[in-house]
This record gives sequence, C-alpha cells and structure tokens, in this order.
Amino acid sequence: MKVALFSLMMNLPNAVTGESWTSQQKFQNVINQAVLAEKLGFDAYGVGERHGAPFLSSSPPIVLTAIAARTSRIRLLTTVTVLSVLDPVRVAEDYATLDHLSGGRLEMNIGKGNDPRHYPLFGITEEEQWDSMAERYRLLKRLWTEENVNWEGRYRSPLNQVTTFPRTYQSSIPIWHGSASSTLSTELAAQFGEPIFSSNSFHPQAKYKALIDHYRERLAYYGHDPSQAVVGAGSGSLYLGNTTEEAIRRFKPYYHAFSATESAKHNQSPFVSLEDTIANGPALIGSPEQVVEKILNYHEAFGHQVLSISVDGLTETEQQEQLQRFAEELLPVLKREIPSKVWEKPPVIVKEEMR
Repeated sequence: MKVALFSLMMNLPNAVTGESWTSQQKFQNVINQAVLAEKLGFDAYGVGERHGAPFLSSSPPIVLTAIAARTSRIRLLTTVTVLSVLDPVRVAEDYATLDHLSGGRLEMNIGKGNDPRHYPLFGITEEEQWDSMAERYRLLKRLWTEENVNWEGRYRSPLNQVTTFPRTYQSSIPIWHGSASSTLSTELAAQFGEPIFSSNSFHPQAKYKALIDHYRERLAYYGHDPSQAVVGAGSGSLYLGNTTEEAIRRFKPYYHAFSATESAKHNQSPFVSLEDTIANGPALIGSPEQVVEKILNYHEAFGHQVLSISVDGLTETEQQEQLQRFAEELLPVLKREIPSKVWEKPPVIVKEEMR
C-alpha cells in the first residue's frame, strides 16, 4: 500500500496546550510536514482546498509549489481541488505551472468540496455543483490535451481558438476523482476510466463501500476493466499509542475540538463519541497493532491501493512523533501486506521539442 500524508490546513488553537499559530506558522508547519514525510518514506503529500476560516488552504497550487521547492521525490496531490467553483482556464494554467516546477510530481484530485460556503463566493448555487463540476472538468481535460480550443458552456464565457500556456510537463497530469457522498462523482470517474479517492472520513464503512462498488460496476459499463480499478481512501484521524487506552486518552481533547467546528457539524457524522468513531468508523486511533488490523479490514472492503492520513491539529512535537511511529511501525507492514503498483513508474514527460 502507498501512503499519502495530507493537510486541510485547519488552524485552530491547540486543544491541549491552548497555543495558537499565526497563519505564517501554520504555512511553515505544512511545509515542514511534507519535508518530514519525504524523509520518512511516505509516498505523497496532499493539500486540500477550503475557502473560509479556520482553513488556510484557499490556494493549493501555491502551497504545493513551496513544498515542491523543498522536496525532490514525494508525489504532490490536491485533496481536493474544488473544480465545481473554479475557472478551468485558470486551473489549467496554475497546475501546469506547478507540474513544471515540481518536475512532474503533480497528481490532481478533483471534487465538489464539502464546505457549502464556497458556492456563493464563486457565483453558483449548491444545486448546480454537480453540473458545474462535470462541465468544468470536461473543459479542463480539453485545455490540457488540445490546442486552439473552441468551447461554449454555462459556467464561463465562450472560448475561441484558445491554447493555454504553459503546456503540462507530464504528457498527462493524473487525475483522481474525490468521492464522498454521491454516485455522480463515481459515475464521472468511471466514464473517463480514472481513479477515485474515497474520503472515508465521517461515516460507516458501508456508505463508502457502496460508492466504490458502484464505481467498479460503472467502469465495466463504460468498457473499462474493473479489475484494474485504482482506488484511494482516507482514514479519519490518526493517533498511535502504546495501548488503545493511551491513544484514546491523548487524542480525546483533539476529537472534541474538531467535533465542535462548523465544518465537522456539516459532515453530519452519525458517531456520537470518540469510542463510537473508533469502533464503527474509519478513525485510526489505538495501538499500532489495532490500527494495522483496521486498515487491513478496510482494504478487504475497498480494495484500495493508496491510504491518506493526517496529523493536523496536534502539537508539532506530536505530529513528528506520530509520523515517525507510523513510518517505523506501520509502513513496512502495509507495504508488505498490500502490494501496490501505484506510483511505481516515473511520470511520463512530454519531449521538449513537442511543447
């Protein structure tokens, strides 16, 4: 299994120490996380996109560019790019630039996002989100693969003979489809034969498994081989302790702080306590042995090849401690037990004379 560390860049006072970080300190923390993740052998680092407090992740390509300058191997992901509200021309330009500056390490994960505050900011209604994303996605694909594009649609002004620059550094920037709540996302991914990334964060396993099963069924419908499906999955919170009891005790203040935020309430999780979340949801809270057992259980249900984890909200010392333990005690087991061909090959780069 490949493992990606990610951050939504939520910047709240620490639930244990009460310490507050400035925006500058949080930006540096995220960059430091990515540098450490590469050093420890993680496979990818992702930055989410949100447009409102307490998140600082309104500009993922800029943050990922800063990370690209400090790293050399780790893949760079968006988790997710909220394409339903963005101009595909701007997206094509920004992320092609990042593709060059990262040396072809970029992979884009697109989705509608799960924070309704961004719709009025960018001039669409929540009811339009799926139609908007599908239209913008099709345009983005054309802008990255065609020149002199003529286009007319509902969610931006027409284009006449447009070629965006720079062209991508990779022959094709890999695109994943974020999946959280609707078969509309898995349908779009299946139609194009592209991988999905299940959020797998706030609800029981069965909800996300149904979407992943739907994705494989629709892959077959569109003529793709479902046995070759590429699936990633989130995991909720991570906290490792020497015992389950220790992990629960140390993480509980963070759980209560996260649960009190408006964004957490919007997700309408059915779990009523941390213990309920651990027993019946995807949270990776416990001893290393217990957490490995849970990951293997979810892999049996999902068949996913990539796992994403996050340590946001913890003190910087705890972040480092958790990542170190995960790398030393879990990564070797996961890579042995769940072989994954994702990211085994270097990116395919467009020849210079073709750009």
